[in-house]
Amino acid sequence: MIADNVAAQAVFIGISQAKPEGASNVTVTLSRAQIVSRGFKVGAALLTAGSATGLLAGTASADAIPDDDLAYARLLVAAELLGVDFYAHAVASKRFDGRAQASLRRARFNEREHYKSVAGILSGAGQTPAVAVDFDFSYPKGSFASRTAIAKLGVTLEMTLLGAYLGAVGALQTSALKQPLARIAASEAEHLGVLTQLAGGTPFELSFPEALTIEEASNELDAYTS
Repeated sequence: MIADNVAAQAVFIGISQAKPEGASNVTVTLSRAQIVSRGFKVGAALLTAGSATGLLAGTASADAIPDDDLAYARLLVAAELLGVDFYAHAVASKRFDGRAQASLRRARFNEREHYKSVAGILSGAGQTPAVAVDFDFSYPKGSFASRTAIAKLGVTLEMTLLGAYLGAVGALQTSALKQPLARIAASEAEHLGVLTQLAGGTPFELSFPEALTIEEASNELDAYTS
């Protein structure tokens, strides 16, 4: 069963419900310019992104969050909205039952919590984080036609989410954000193991999963977002 531990619990700001299945396959680029913005303070962002138990309490400062860190937060918001959308489709497909269906529901819950946390970085910095209606998520034809198809797509998406978080942990200049994002990466790795097993593979293989740069992660998301 996917663990219920969720990383970087946020002061919840809400999340839009995922769209219904049926969109056509569309590819649109998420450019670096679209996810970079300037001049916001780290203090409120860290307090908003911190856990309910005060994970980041006392780490606020008057320094501005670097542009590249805000860019990563924007990218991760989009990635989490995609994750929520995928699991909503997977659950609604009713291709799974029992423990597998319960795992997919739990993963959807995890992704919603992750979204709230990374969106809190932006809202705490005075920005408006993206919501589901800002994207037209779409998937290749037949992606939800069978258990195997769903699981294989999930493996691809979770590898992207995991790689994006690992890349963010390595690249962020705001040290106080690194541990919460690393905890989310651990949760994504759990999802990846479950989906890999559902796809007929070995639930864990790599000793060192690959980290993605912000450009690489954005390129991977291009195929599913508009």
